[in-house]
Amino acid sequence: MSCTTAIIPVAGWGTRRLPVTKTIEKCMLPLGNRPVVDYAVQDCIAAGVRDIYFVVSEQSTQIRDFYRSNVDLNDYLRRNGKADLLPLISPPPVRLHYIVQSSYGKYGTAIPVSLVLPELTPGESAVVLMGDDCVYNTDGTSEVARLIEAAGDTKSAILGVEMPRERLNHYGVLDVDRDGHLRGVVEKPQPDQAPSMMINVSKYVLSYDLLQRIAAYADRDDVEGEYYITDPFNDYLSDGGHMVVVPSHGQYLDAGTLETWVEANNWLLHHQ
Repeated sequence: MSCTTAIIPVAGWGTRRLPVTKTIEKCMLPLGNRPVVDYAVQDCIAAGVRDIYFVVSEQSTQIRDFYRSNVDLNDYLRRNGKADLLPLISPPPVRLHYIVQSSYGKYGTAIPVSLVLPELTPGESAVVLMGDDCVYNTDGTSEVARLIEAAGDTKSAILGVEMPRERLNHYGVLDVDRDGHLRGVVEKPQPDQAPSMMINVSKYVLSYDLLQRIAAYADRDDVEGEYYITDPFNDYLSDGGHMVVVPSHGQYLDAGTLETWVEANNWLLHHQ
């Protein structure tokens, strides 16, 4: 069964990007002339995904506005001889769903995934992509397609992005065995103690079994602070589960901090 569903968490206040995120949802910050989340959406479309579930906050409106049809703008472009711009603003050819995540409840990367699980068909795998970063391929190929191919019908897969050693202590670093399977994710290690130079950028294909484990973890009340999705990953691997590591082909672009967002836009300016 081919993976045709994606989950894109975009809730949260984007506190690292205040004050601009007081009025602009973090996933809507521009990379080039498009919001960062749209790079993830377009990658999913290129990979044959048909349903995308956005997990949004209570106050979220901008992502809905971006992806719905704007009748007044469409009419303006036609009346003023600019109909050639209509493809830039047409709704994407996929089914979009919105699930609200409360800002007063549990938080962390495992929570939005658990909220979408009841919407999936039992046995169905899902793509999971965070909405404030992306991997951009200048040749138009799809990282999501590579993940889906590597996972097949029953496995899980994780994208690995090469990062300079001096920056590894800002990320979760992948511990990979000689067969290309994940042994675990080491959070923010000292550079000289990192198990590899590939980081976790929260781009996955997750089997239904692993999705169920994430939901079970999110239901627990004995977790202090954030519910990290990598915790059930590590438990799953300890129990004999497998996750295939897929090395990225593209350029990692991150809008999470001002510094990385500026870097990403400078890179795009010279490579689009």
